[in-house]
Amino acid sequence: MKKRIFAVWIAIFISDIIKSLLLYHIVFPVKYRKKLISKEISNSIKEICLEIGEKFEMIFIEIGTDVDHVHFLVQSVPAMSIDKIVRVIKSITAREVFRKYPFIKKELWGGNFWTSGYYANTVGQYGNAEVIKNMLKTREGNITKYMYSSLVCGRCTRYLGACPGSFIK
Repeated sequence: MKKRIFAVWIAIFISDIIKSLLLYHIVFPVKYRKKLISKEISNSIKEICLEIGEKFEMIFIEIGTDVDHVHFLVQSVPAMSIDKIVRVIKSITAREVFRKYPFIKKELWGGNFWTSGYYANTVGQYGNAEVIKNMLKTREGNITKYMYSSLVCGRCTRYLGACPGSFIK
């Protein structure tokens, strides 16, 4: 099998009319938050994403996995909405994971691999991209505590965007 290395740089998509740098931090939890993502499945998801990036106008800057969810730092073009990016990644990764690992379909009672929801956020070029890349590299296997503790309000334990007293809306 040909070994591939993830991009460690961020490119600017250039066409005749536009130049863009759109980065998204996306998180997909596994259905029922089942702890199904082993090192082998994690590597398969990363390989699948590289193939997705070749077929669609996406660059996977970084992918970090935990046992029950996956974080993606994805770059794409403005013509592709975040909804389409999510649908493409979820559908292809789920189909291929079920194909390669049929026992997972039985674990999830024959249903979907991912939950119906997701977390998505835009990332700035000069600040948050490096922070998230480093977090995904260094916290693999222990992302949940670090990531979500910074997103949850300390007073009411809701996500900052849902907290009535939050400054993030």
